[in-house]
Amino acid sequence: MGFDDILKPESVIFNLKARCKREALEVMAESAAKQVGRPASEITDVLLEREQLGSTGVGDGVAIPHGKIDNLHKITGVLALLKEPVSFDALDDQPVDLIFLLLAPANATAAHLKALARVSRLLRDTGARAALRGADSAESLFALATSAEKPDAA
Repeated sequence: MGFDDILKPESVIFNLKARCKREALEVMAESAAKQVGRPASEITDVLLEREQLGSTGVGDGVAIPHGKIDNLHKITGVLALLKEPVSFDALDDQPVDLIFLLLAPANATAAHLKALARVSRLLRDTGARAALRGADSAESLFALATSAEKPDAA
């Protein structure tokens, strides 16, 4: 399963405007809701519940909010580059401007962990983060994210 299996062009948000973590998650939940056919409020609730366990802000301006939802058919992602970084209670106390949201079916434990690991590998890479931050449109953000994990990617 590659990024192009979980991330669709319409689930990439370029220059997301948010004043706080909750607002960023709400906007991203709205995008996810369109992909999975579930209410945005349900998705937001799942994400905020997970945030209460500990911030998904992993450092270097990156957050990977995630959660499991009953009756979801496949792992789905939403990628956002924020116009201005927001506080996310990240491990390094730095604000976040790159967010990759992951939703998984409630029973997809192994697949969920593999998807999280794949996203984490991408966003830990300094060059990949710089490329994503340098994107000038949702289309280029999508292309960079989906090509970054391929061996022949530039």
